[in-house]
Amino acid sequence: MSEPRSAPTVGQVVLGKRLQDLRERAGLRREEAAKVLRVAPATIRRMETAEVALKIPYVQLLLKAYGITDEEADAFVELTEEAIKPGWWQRFHDILPDWFSMYVSLEGAAALIRSYEPHFVPGLLQTENYARAVMRTGALGQTSPADIERHVALRMERQSLLTRPDAPKLWVVMDETVLRRPVGGPAVMAAQLDRLLAASRMPNVTLQIAEFATGHHPGTYGPFVLFRFAVPELPDMVYSEYLTGAVYLDARPEVASHLEVMDRMAAQAATAPRTKEILKDLRKEL
Repeated sequence: MSEPRSAPTVGQVVLGKRLQDLRERAGLRREEAAKVLRVAPATIRRMETAEVALKIPYVQLLLKAYGITDEEADAFVELTEEAIKPGWWQRFHDILPDWFSMYVSLEGAAALIRSYEPHFVPGLLQTENYARAVMRTGALGQTSPADIERHVALRMERQSLLTRPDAPKLWVVMDETVLRRPVGGPAVMAAQLDRLLAASRMPNVTLQIAEFATGHHPGTYGPFVLFRFAVPELPDMVYSEYLTGAVYLDARPEVASHLEVMDRMAAQAATAPRTKEILKDLRKEL
């Protein structure tokens, strides 16, 4: 059988969808593809949904059965070999929950990341000391000091995607509560506000604050992140986290509802220029 693993890379998700497309174009059902590999039909489904790692011999047999030319098959195998390499974040497998591994993979592959955060500064914009304070008092409160430092290191390494050549667009709406809640003390908050001001000047980052004065808005039910990708095989996806796990939504009605809420919040929140002024005023208070 194909080898299971904790969480797929985005490349594996894309290739699984491409395998499904090639099978359907060839007019084969999963049961028929399974006979080629002498496995259960469920194995084909799990390969196509990236629930198991792809094995090169299996891929080669399927591509031949689907009528793919040798040249196209060689190119597909090369992509598979690249996709099954461990992601950089797997160096943190000892502290990274399986349900969050997929998030890091999606984050790194996204062309657009839209985030609503009612409680804390998003991880991509946190300073080390702010992140450390959150982890010491939050859901990871029982984690050892060494593990906390590993979590902080992972979070800081994730932030490098904002400055790479093909950096995604990051668009964040934060409740004013995020900036009013003291995390780690005045010095930590002052440095965090400086970090947000610096981020607001980045060409690929848009920050907006949902001020108290604007009242209730449709996103007050909880935080979520919306990913959009450049590759056509990947639909828009929504990530919503809870205390011990997360859910990933890609059904069109659910994604559309979250997108509508995000758009309405962005229209109601302070503009990006106004947000910079708010951040500067808050910084003067510390």
